[in-house]
Amino acid sequence: MATGKKTTARKAPRKAKDTLPINQAAEDLIRMAEEGGVEQNFFFTTTFNRYKVQLNTLTRLQKELSDGDVLITKEYVKGRPNLVANPAIAEYNRTATAANQTVATLLKIITTFADGPVMNSSAAAGDDCDL
Repeated sequence: MATGKKTTARKAPRKAKDTLPINQAAEDLIRMAEEGGVEQNFFFTTTFNRYKVQLNTLTRLQKELSDGDVLITKEYVKGRPNLVANPAIAEYNRTATAANQTVATLLKIITTFADGPVMNSSAAAGDDCDL
């Protein structure tokens, strides 16, 4: 009976996909809205304004996390210090989730109210979209 380590096939680590700068992603949304003729649509403009606020908040939280520490000391009763996770982590995750939902809403607004097709065929087919 052979003894030894069990080997499992592992996928090669994925390289970080080149991500668009935040402003570039917002510009792409504006371009798509203009191509579809919905850049002045009430639903698009109000949702896009909300998205810009979320992006700004994410940028500020990201800076806080990169400059700060993951764990912080918080004093509760009688001045005793407790080590807790930085609240910026939870806020960042919540804001990122909300921003993702807002982008999905923006894309739905663009595709629903557009005068014609606004995305290339691969994005319309459900492939990855670089936003």
